[in-house]
Amino acid sequence: MYAVVDIKGQQVKATPSARLLVPRLGLEPGTEVTFEGVLLLAQENGQVQVGAPVVPGARVRARVLREFRGPKVIVFKKRRREGYRVKRGHRQWYTEIEVTAVEA
Repeated sequence: MYAVVDIKGQQVKATPSARLLVPRLGLEPGTEVTFEGVLLLAQENGQVQVGAPVVPGARVRARVLREFRGPKVIVFKKRRREGYRVKRGHRQWYTEIEVTAVEA
């Protein structure tokens, strides 16, 4: 069984006991969280439910493992012959979650 769930604007495929990286949720490690924006639900018998826009009554339960920052991305801008050079770095925040259950 798996579900495609909308988490903070990102669509993520969630299966039980899977570890996922999602945008920062701002929750403490060990917190249980429930996502109800299930867009698609596939069961073991091959039956697939597609939501319009969400599947009613379906939810994904997960546990927050940690929050961390991803690798640094360098943003470099340059305009030739103008003496314009800008170098900036960016590190995105992520939350690692472990899916505990996918409920229909």
